[in-house]
Amino acid sequence: MLWIQSAHAGSSSMPPQASTMAPSVDYLYWFLIIISAIASIMVIGGMMWFLFKYRRQSENDKTAYITHNHMAEFLWSFIPLVLFMVCFVWGWVVFNDLRTPPKDSYDIYVKAKKWSWDFEYTNGFVSPGELVVPVGKPIKLLMTSEDVLHSFYVPSFRIKQDVVPGRYTTTWFEATKTGYFQIFCTEFCGLNHSGMLAKVKVVEPEVFQAFLEGKVIEELTPVQLGEKIYKTRNCNGCHSLDGSRVVGPSFKGLFGNKREFADGSTAEANEDYIRQSIMNPNGQIVKGFAPNQMPSFEGMLSDEEVRGVIEFIKAQK
Repeated sequence: MLWIQSAHAGSSSMPPQASTMAPSVDYLYWFLIIISAIASIMVIGGMMWFLFKYRRQSENDKTAYITHNHMAEFLWSFIPLVLFMVCFVWGWVVFNDLRTPPKDSYDIYVKAKKWSWDFEYTNGFVSPGELVVPVGKPIKLLMTSEDVLHSFYVPSFRIKQDVVPGRYTTTWFEATKTGYFQIFCTEFCGLNHSGMLAKVKVVEPEVFQAFLEGKVIEELTPVQLGEKIYKTRNCNGCHSLDGSRVVGPSFKGLFGNKREFADGSTAEANEDYIRQSIMNPNGQIVKGFAPNQMPSFEGMLSDEEVRGVIEFIKAQK
């Protein structure tokens, strides 16, 4: 699995710790792993020792008479009880911390839908596919779904929360490192569940403020902008770049080619055709593909973003 961040810290078996809660979750996790390993060694090791020591060695062997040892019986009941209570209390403390955001948290609304994530800030700005947050600031996520059950999961932050249609669920985190961190959906939500990806972009507070004011964080060429939209708007879940057939036509070699539609008409895949397909995808259905599979992006993409998508498709020779 791919863990994305600016500096690849942490072990190869665990994602990097990038939030204030990550160490607490990891300490509890490793405690459970260690005591489970010790218990397994003691139980299996004891069983193997008894099998060897009291094995039948001849036809005349009789079952050994073993008397009660009250102290041993007490200890093998009391010690697991103590460990269980430690795990319960420790787990409750960590769970309560994960479910209780600080009062000074910054609220961000999260909307899940098949198969993408949209993030809306308090000033009304919407960032599709990329959650931009400041480092060192508690962030509270208020999440809902447009269609089916989803689940928001950021391994590096150690947070996971179901996203339910018709209600709000919440979680929170405070990032401790700048960089990019992967978001997954961990609740099977249909055909392109595995492609329902997004990223958390953790930046310095002043960069975050500039982002809220609509200032450019990164300079992108039109092709790079189109590629970013292709990934963040989850176009890659329906349109391949290698010619393979998925939900919609592949972008490979699309531009300039003749398109044949379900009603028998044809057209050249030029700039205007691509723009119309983005804004009114059900206006002309390519032959062999099902209708009503793609939502309209009318009012969701700026002219600059549409031009970026067109240039990106042009680049797929």
